[in-house]
Amino acid sequence: MEKAVTTLFNRDLSWLKFNERILMEAEREHVPLLERIKFLSIFSSNLDEFYRVRMPVLLALEKLSNRDDNEIQIEADLLNTANSLISEQQQRYGNALRLNIIPELKKNNVNLIYGESFPEEINKQVTRYFLSQVLAFIQPIYVDEQTKFFPSNNELYFLITLNQGGVAKTVILNIPSNELPRFYKVDTGKDIFIVFLDDIIRFHLDLIFNTAEVSGCFSFKITRDAEIDLKDEYSGSLSDQLEAQLLKRDSGLATRFLHQPGIPKSVVVLLKKLFNLKKANMVEGGQYHNLKDFMNFPVSNPNLSNKSWPKICNTDVVHGSLTEAIIKNDILIHTPYQSYDSVLRFFNEAAVDQDVQEIYLTIYRVASDSKIINALISAAQNGKKVFVLVELKARFDEANNIKWAKKMKEKGVEIVYSVTALKVHAKVALVKRKIGNRMLYTGLLATGNFNESTAAFYTDHILMTANKKILREIELLFIFLAKRIKPSSTDLINFEHILVAQFNLQQTFLNLIEREIEYAKLGKQASITIKLNNLEEKILINKLYEASQAGVKIELIVRSICRLIPGVEGMSDNIKVIRIVDRYLEHGRIFIFNNLGTQDMYLGSADWMNRNIYRRIEVCFPIYDKKIKDEIIEIINIQKQDNLQAVFIDESMNNIPLKKDGTLIASQHRIYEFLKKQSLTHEKL
Repeated sequence: MEKAVTTLFNRDLSWLKFNERILMEAEREHVPLLERIKFLSIFSSNLDEFYRVRMPVLLALEKLSNRDDNEIQIEADLLNTANSLISEQQQRYGNALRLNIIPELKKNNVNLIYGESFPEEINKQVTRYFLSQVLAFIQPIYVDEQTKFFPSNNELYFLITLNQGGVAKTVILNIPSNELPRFYKVDTGKDIFIVFLDDIIRFHLDLIFNTAEVSGCFSFKITRDAEIDLKDEYSGSLSDQLEAQLLKRDSGLATRFLHQPGIPKSVVVLLKKLFNLKKANMVEGGQYHNLKDFMNFPVSNPNLSNKSWPKICNTDVVHGSLTEAIIKNDILIHTPYQSYDSVLRFFNEAAVDQDVQEIYLTIYRVASDSKIINALISAAQNGKKVFVLVELKARFDEANNIKWAKKMKEKGVEIVYSVTALKVHAKVALVKRKIGNRMLYTGLLATGNFNESTAAFYTDHILMTANKKILREIELLFIFLAKRIKPSSTDLINFEHILVAQFNLQQTFLNLIEREIEYAKLGKQASITIKLNNLEEKILINKLYEASQAGVKIELIVRSICRLIPGVEGMSDNIKVIRIVDRYLEHGRIFIFNNLGTQDMYLGSADWMNRNIYRRIEVCFPIYDKKIKDEIIEIINIQKQDNLQAVFIDESMNNIPLKKDGTLIASQHRIYEFLKKQSLTHEKL
């Protein structure tokens, strides 16, 4: 049988390759030391999410692939390949920490105690901390066949083996890292010592079990699955079969039992039975887990951190009325380079403006102490109609969204939740003012959430506009969303300016690609530049392949999952993909189609993934203002020139560092300097 040609990377392996790119930052010597520790944290957090969200699917696929009656083609050895990648990356992680980062910390008089007993000079202080603070949270559980205990997802535990009066006993001991800091710092004046909470407990077990002999102490954690919607990825028979497999599980199935090596086999057998671990990956790891806690590493040293970049003020919004500034010209805010204050000001001014009658907003993820939500509450209390579409299905943010929805509703805000089978991922806001006999519209359209916390480290773009044609279509979208129905062919709105998933988004993008194809066939210059977080959806990818084969030059900046295979002769020769990882999380989505040099441009919330195209309400919006368009093109061109923080993805999915010929360019720093210069130029004018 002839082997099928592979036209797409595997989604899950691509995710793991993105996490490898995060790990590369922790390994790079030019990255400041404390920033490298943060990248270790991000890698660990991403891997935990992979086990929660993706591993249940891989386990189900593996089971289906072993069935003789299954005619569905499933990628061979996918689970083994994923496990192999993870194992290799964890080995690199350990090497980066032990061989590079810990020695570098020591050179700077910071001693991270890792896998060894405490130095004599800090012993007494650590013991006092254990007795006065830690011991209050210790909760031993003696294990036998009848033990009823459910280890929480990703929480830390010790498995303790004891000899008490000649009787062997097994105890599970919590490591209370949710109640206490994971790291304890002792500053002797000359040196700083950092010790793990785990070790503070480990080296004081004799004070907990003072009538027994401790024969073994092994750390472990259990990762449990998170709810997933398989229809986001699979269709037809395979989706149904996967769903059936996953429905058989108990809620919160354990997908990984990560443990320190050396646990007695008899104890492992007992734990498998007690904790229902028979379907979990049994993974031997290091002595310490949940190293995402490195994000709170208790050392502050500006010489070991990124140089601070003060926020740039967008001078278009500094003086006078913000509303008047927006009416005069469209304004684009680039976070986190530029201050988010102007976005907060947009809502704050609307809340107290006597001319404002109505405010509309979509919420996907908001800050836990959201100033924007407080402004909306004030607006409602000031007698304005405030309508908020709240998405309750934002994974891992459900509780925060429910909290704010209840609070807003109590204060008079009209709350609407999205329909069950459809997520609203659009990031749009609309303010309506009545001035005399006319209605004035102003609005925000963004690539990222209205969230002042994430705005500090996500690169996003927020358009402030008074374009009536665009905002009238945003109003029509809000009217539709208020109906709480799924789009159907009978009630589709004819959007002419904005692109809305479920309505016209996918088809418009296909048409724009097709136009470049036609230009290329005529021998005219044709090119496409797209920046995304994730690229997965097959129809759009195949259209890009078609464009490449027609001679269209395609440059893609894809941060994480990328299923498109670049650089394959006869399929994607004209497609180049780069991935940028730096101090900020690349998050903005930008779509540029050359159109004979006129550069049709859209920004928006939509990645090209199945879930975004088929199961969400997304909004992409056109950029009509020439000044803003030129600014975006300059930013994209800077990113294309990045040869320090960018890698290109080859046809084997590898992260290949770019050649360092000539000047070293880190695009985020260059963009910051560009925007700062723009601001200073405006001030002089």
